[in-house]
Amino acid sequence: MKKILWLAASHLAVLLTGFVLGIYLLPILTAPAAPSAAQVQAAAGPASFKGNFRRDLAGSDLLHWGEGEVSVGQHSIALMGKVSPGPDYKLYLVPEFVENEAQFLQLKSRSQRVGDIKTFENFIVPVPEGVDVAQYTTVLVWCETFSEFISAAKYR
Repeated sequence: MKKILWLAASHLAVLLTGFVLGIYLLPILTAPAAPSAAQVQAAAGPASFKGNFRRDLAGSDLLHWGEGEVSVGQHSIALMGKVSPGPDYKLYLVPEFVENEAQFLQLKSRSQRVGDIKTFENFIVPVPEGVDVAQYTTVLVWCETFSEFISAAKYR
């Protein structure tokens, strides 16, 4: 009986480990090529505002972080840097600076979802028509699937 319980527990542990690794690695394996530094610089050129993602925010941790310079313009938002890999990342414009899940969830209804982040090193996300980036102060990366704060940068 002990042998059966031990085998069941070990198989369950391997299954759980594989599932967690799959969630973490699948977005990395399926991510498109990241935009080059030149492409990000071209997108950042006409940007009206700049901010920085930092790893030391209250809601960031070993698996959820961002770092680098974010350029916010009327037509696109570009990052020259990195965000931790993960599934279903969305870029939001937020009316005030937040640095964790609880703060963002309080403001999410007043925030503007800009689009999907599909790369983890450098990104360029087009700003939807009719969105005025000057009405917001902060750009935020959010994992929609797990309601997880990744990073935020105050740009004005």
